[in-house]
Amino acid sequence: MSDSSSGSELIFKTAREQAKLIATGEITSEELVNAHLAQIERVNPTVNAMVTMVADDALDRACEADMARMNGEEMGPLYGLPIAIKDLQNTKGILTTQGSPIYEDHIPTSDALIVERVKQAGAIVLGKSNTPEFGAGSQTFNPVFGSTKNPYDVSKTCGGSSGGAGVALATGMTTIATGSDLGGSLRNPAAWSNVVGIRPSPGRVPAINGDLGWSTLSTDGPMGRTVDDVALQLSVMAGHDARSPLSIRDSGAGFAGSLERDLKGVRIAWSKDLGGRPIDAENSRVTEAQKHVFENLGCIVEDYEPDLSTTDEIFQALRAYSFGIKHETHLRDHRDKMKETVIWNAEQGLKMSAIDVAHAERLRTRLWEQLMTFFDKYEFLALPVTSVPPFSIDLEYPTDINGIEPETYLDWMWPCYTISVTGLPAMSVPAGFTKDGLPVGLQLVGRPRDEMGLLQLASAFEGETNYWKQRPPVVG
Repeated sequence: MSDSSSGSELIFKTAREQAKLIATGEITSEELVNAHLAQIERVNPTVNAMVTMVADDALDRACEADMARMNGEEMGPLYGLPIAIKDLQNTKGILTTQGSPIYEDHIPTSDALIVERVKQAGAIVLGKSNTPEFGAGSQTFNPVFGSTKNPYDVSKTCGGSSGGAGVALATGMTTIATGSDLGGSLRNPAAWSNVVGIRPSPGRVPAINGDLGWSTLSTDGPMGRTVDDVALQLSVMAGHDARSPLSIRDSGAGFAGSLERDLKGVRIAWSKDLGGRPIDAENSRVTEAQKHVFENLGCIVEDYEPDLSTTDEIFQALRAYSFGIKHETHLRDHRDKMKETVIWNAEQGLKMSAIDVAHAERLRTRLWEQLMTFFDKYEFLALPVTSVPPFSIDLEYPTDINGIEPETYLDWMWPCYTISVTGLPAMSVPAGFTKDGLPVGLQLVGRPRDEMGLLQLASAFEGETNYWKQRPPVVG
C-alpha cells in the first residue's frame, strides 16, 4: 500500500476513488477490508454502529476478489468495496435480528434482493449495522444490541432507523451502506451523521418476499459519504425484477454516470416549515442559510409552502395498517418482547376498518393530483430533513419542539414522513452544523421517478459546500 493511501486517508476516500485504487492495483481489496476492520475495532466500541461482524468471511471474499482481478475477470461497479448491511435486511448465513429479542438468534437462508445485488456488483459484506427494534422510530436503540451514539456528540442520538449505517459511514468503518426508509429512515440518520441518504421512488430499488408488495410507503436504498457514492450504489441496486409488482423497468446503470448539469433557470420551491409546522429555531437557522447556494448555481429559488396538511392523517393510517399486518403474530405470541411504541402502532392498525384505509388512500390520491400541479411550476422542493437537531440518547423521541409537545412518537418526524406518503424521490445532504457542532441535513425532493435530477442538484450543492468533509470528533 502506498503511503498516500495508508491509514485513515484510505478509508475516508470516496467509493469511486477506492474502486479505482483496486482496479489499478495500487491497493488490494484485502488491504482495504483490513483497514476498515481496524477502524471498526478502534471506533465501534465508542459508537456501537456495527453489531454483527463477519470479518473472516469478508477477508476471504476480499482475497477472492483480488485473485479474480489478477486473473483479468470482469469487475463490478462495487468490486472489492466494504459494505455494511442494515440489520433489517436479510443476509444469508449472517445473524439478522431486526433489533428484536424475538429474532435474536435468526439466521436467514437467503439474501434480501438489495443484498444480493450489491454482492453481485462485487461489494464485500463486513457485517450488520444497528437499527431500532423493527426499524420503528428514528432513534437507534434496541434490547439486543443497545444504543448507537452520534459520532459528533456521543451523548446524542444518531437518528434512525438506518442509524448504524450512518454512523459507520461517518466514522470510516465502511465505504458504503444499505438502508431502508418508511418515515425517514434513510434521511434522518444521514442528516445527523453528516452523510448522504436517498429515499428512491417506490419500485426503483425493488424488494421481494414481503407482505405488502403493492405498498409505496417503505423502500430500500443506499447511504454514502457523498452524493456520487450513493449514485454509484443506486446504479446496481436499481433495476427491474418481475417478482416485485411496483418494480420500475428502467436499468439503474445510468446512475453511475456523470452528475454534472447546468442548473441555470431550474426552479426550486423553498419551504421553511411546510406552512407553520413546529421546527427548532437553530435547526431552521442552519438550513435557511443554504438558500443562497442554489441561487449561486443559477437556480430560481422561491419561498413557497405547499399544502401537505393531509399527510399526517395519511401517514398515520398507512403506517398503522402496515404495522398491523407485520406484527399481528408478534403481538399474539411475543407481546412481552416488544417495545411499547411498536405495540401501540400495531394495535392502531388492528383497530382500523377498511373505510379508514380507503379514506387515507383517497386523501393520498387528491394529494398526488395537487403535487402534479406543483411540479408544473417547480422542478424541486427543498425543506429541512428534521424538525430538531440530534436529541439526548436517553430519550426515545423528543418531547418538545418549540414548546409544542408531540402527540405520538412519530410526530417530530414530519419533514420526512410528509414526503414518504407522496411516493416522490427525496434525499438528505449535509447542510452545515448547529452552534454546538451537530450536523443538520437539507432535504431535496424531486419530480416523480426523477432520481437523476435529484442527484444532479444534490451533487452541485455538495460541490459548493463540502460539508461532508468535516469528520466527527470520535475519529480523531
